[in-house]
Amino acid sequence: MAETTGAAAGEHPSIASFRARLGDLGGQGRIVLLPDSVHTAALAAEALGCEVGAIANSLLFAAPGADGTDQPILILTSGAHRVDVSLAAARIGVADLRRAKPEFVKETTGQVIGGVSPIAHPVPIPTYLDPTLRRYEVIWAAAGHPAAVFSTTYDELSRLTGAIEIDVN
Repeated sequence: MAETTGAAAGEHPSIASFRARLGDLGGQGRIVLLPDSVHTAALAAEALGCEVGAIANSLLFAAPGADGTDQPILILTSGAHRVDVSLAAARIGVADLRRAKPEFVKETTGQVIGGVSPIAHPVPIPTYLDPTLRRYEVIWAAAGHPAAVFSTTYDELSRLTGAIEIDVN
């Protein structure tokens, strides 16, 4: 596991973009590169030496928009939770939430599934935050690439994203 503090030579463009946006927003977390084999919250938690609940999963959903097109909704939830999509849709005030397809994720966030960060998207995405993450002093979230995460706190994550707090399960 490699820790980075400044832009690294040869750094993946999505991590570099994330790093720049984090700095612009005044984020204080550090970026850590994980082994490629870490592709679930449980494996990330094991690699980081934290509880799975301290992993903030960035889940992109598609909601039907007034114009008939899919609108992105980003839910940041504890790795120990599954999102109840019916409950979350009702709390957000949309008719339906569907897991976004990989193409929609890439088009909307500029990132790929497994590496979607809470910030650094081409355009702002309505974002919702699972209050369960408050339980953890340090939270780890994706840093724009499936092998990169960054450390943050609940309050900082809330400030960075402007997320609305909702219970998701």
